Amino acid sequence: MAESISDKVAIVGMGCIKFGELWDKGKNDLLVEATKLCYEDAGIESKDVEAAWFGTFFSGYTGIIANVPLKLQYKPVTRVENACATGTEALRGAAYAVAAGVYDVVMAVGMDKLKDVGYGGLPEFKEGDIPTSSNRANLTAPGAFAMLATRYFHHYGIAPDEGKRILAHIPVKSHANGSKNPLAHLRKPVTIEQVLNSPIIAWPLGLFDCCGVSDGAAAAILVPAKDAKKFRPDPVYIKSLQIACSPNDTSTKNDLIHVETSYRAGVKAYKEAGITNPREEISMAEVHDCFSITELTVYEDLQWSKRGHAREDIENGFFNLDGGLPVQPDGGLKSFGHPIGATGIRMMYEMYLQLQGRAGDHQIKNPKVGLTHNMGGTPFNNVVSIGILSM
Repeated sequence: MAESISDKVAIVGMGCIKFGELWDKGKNDLLVEATKLCYEDAGIESKDVEAAWFGTFFSGYTGIIANVPLKLQYKPVTRVENACATGTEALRGAAYAVAAGVYDVVMAVGMDKLKDVGYGGLPEFKEGDIPTSSNRANLTAPGAFAMLATRYFHHYGIAPDEGKRILAHIPVKSHANGSKNPLAHLRKPVTIEQVLNSPIIAWPLGLFDCCGVSDGAAAAILVPAKDAKKFRPDPVYIKSLQIACSPNDTSTKNDLIHVETSYRAGVKAYKEAGITNPREEISMAEVHDCFSITELTVYEDLQWSKRGHAREDIENGFFNLDGGLPVQPDGGLKSFGHPIGATGIRMMYEMYLQLQGRAGDHQIKNPKVGLTHNMGGTPFNNVVSIGILSM
């Protein structure tokens, strides 16, 4: 691997607003609220920010959308978008600028206000949206991931009803965690039976197998690692930020029993961070649980569970808040919903708090290394961004 950013960049401040149906707030309100919290946490003012990366999917075409309400007069603000991995992409751009020595204090901010654009969560992929032979005009996101689930069940000889019950453990776990988090959109625990009996969206995925739609924003301040303790005694260091994108050819290995980009991004991230046994070395993780089957395949793609054996870890509670590797300690997309530009930074915010011991009622005991996994696209063609953080 060429030059690495490992331990060259630190996060010294973060802010995240409460996600939800924020009808009484506009886009500017979300941006200002998240960045204000971030500045306060870092002990800086907006004048101290030298440059910013703004991640959004729906909210505008240029960085001016963030520059104006945040009053970053004549400062460079770069608007980025990488499908559902947009938030992590904003943070990655900011981190690489610091690692390159171009800036000393930068901000990554992500925001989307989906409720205002009438986004209902079930858009169809139109011809040309995704360059793959699997593209169909009536292919929805739930439909695409439902195919991942049915293929996984078939390949590993899991009866359909048995497979649905295995998947049901995932939203039950995440909603239990989210019920402890005051920033989550949905804060009610659910039972296995509620998940199994919920309306089908795309078989075998029911309502509780699918993440919701919400408004939200989150922000981070990044500085060179050598300067981090000038800002706070407990900065969080970036060990790795890696990305993998899948082309439309046979090398993507899209067998629909796993997501190759998740595996490849994980391999690169572990190498950069010096991790050789991810199941044992990762303390907790936030992954892209857009659907319950997505989270299950991530367990295997990131080498926490053996291929075809994630069910044992799921049923044994290995990924629960008190398990060996807690996943979605804040409730994940299942509890927060998915304002696209904000999600990746919201994941980082949870890791940041956990590593500092500030996560409140859902705090994990003595975490050392946190991982975020942010996916954009479908199982066939997507981009996956992975971040690894530590104290």
